[in-house]
Amino acid sequence: MRATRVFLLLSATLVLSACGIGETAATASLHAEQATQLQQQTEQLKQQIEAANAQSNKRLEEGY
Repeated sequence: MRATRVFLLLSATLVLSACGIGETAATASLHAEQATQLQQQTEQLKQQIEAANAQSNKRLEEGY
């Protein structure tokens, strides 16, 4: 009887641990996706800044 309880307790612990590992993997995947999105946004912002700088430099050269 006691062995059955210990087995059930260990089984439940393993299941909960597996769920935790799955959640950790899902969180890591989400963070990776967010990092990719941030990199893309950063690149877009860099391009916008470069375009604005080029336009500003052109205006300065034209005397505005």
